[in-house]
Amino acid sequence: MPHGDLKGRDFITIRDVSRKELERLFSTADDMSKLAKSGSDLLKKRILVTLFFEPSTRTRLSFETAMLRLGGGYTGFSDPSSSRTVTGESLADTVRMADNYGNVIVLRHKIEGSAKLAAEVADAPVINAGDGTQHHPTQTLTDLYTIHKEFGSVDGIEIAILGDLKHTRSASSLCLGLTHFKDVKLHLVSPRELRAKEEVKDFLEENKMDYDETEDVEKVIPHVDVLYVTRLQKERMSDTAEYERVKGSYFVSSKMLAKAKRKMIVMHHLPRIDEIPIEVDYTPHARYFQEAANGLPARMALLSSIVE
Repeated sequence: MPHGDLKGRDFITIRDVSRKELERLFSTADDMSKLAKSGSDLLKKRILVTLFFEPSTRTRLSFETAMLRLGGGYTGFSDPSSSRTVTGESLADTVRMADNYGNVIVLRHKIEGSAKLAAEVADAPVINAGDGTQHHPTQTLTDLYTIHKEFGSVDGIEIAILGDLKHTRSASSLCLGLTHFKDVKLHLVSPRELRAKEEVKDFLEENKMDYDETEDVEKVIPHVDVLYVTRLQKERMSDTAEYERVKGSYFVSSKMLAKAKRKMIVMHHLPRIDEIPIEVDYTPHARYFQEAANGLPARMALLSSIVE
């Protein structure tokens, strides 16, 4: 059940935890999956404060549900227009006020470094629910947990991350998270305009990750164990012309998957647009809805491990 290593700690990037701590979270998530329907009182009388300055469905709802299933409650906002931020209140002041109301703060913000700033001014632990274009550690926890459940280990997998690698924080965060594991081979598959940021690739190289870049998804499909698909992040692109240049430049069809390994899985952080047609849902490779479901026990594990 919950362990003490993470008690009271912030969770700002996937680099904030060790491999050993990740594997303990996986084990705790297995335990939490049994409580995901029945619930418990592990965090009775604890309050989660959600500060979502960007839209969210799965991340916000899974955090709120996780806290309820653990016997706690939640407060906060999912629409910044309903908060005092519309009057020009600074993020730091908003966080300071929220710090009075709960035992843990979960923050989503468009500006890189927002979660780090929040952690510096709050006494309660801060969990990053996505900031900027590089960090989304609880999505990465969910993704790594899904791979672990499917294959028994993340070690030794071959994975392709496909799509908008420039703007998609779940893709960047997963790249960082994979460096915790051994003998992983990574293919970064994207149009040239949407390649992963240099700082992400620098981190992969510093950690001796075996990776390559390609624009041809069909070339890698026969070899990989995991195909991780991302959508175009239109809202984070600098102009509509950039979006129009790359729109429709990649997709995954059931015909393409005919060349895949029998046990290869397709993942997606969701929501999808047109990069995975509905026909793929009916193949044995589809795991994106299970991946989303795994976000509940994964976040229950994180909350039960962090909240004091």
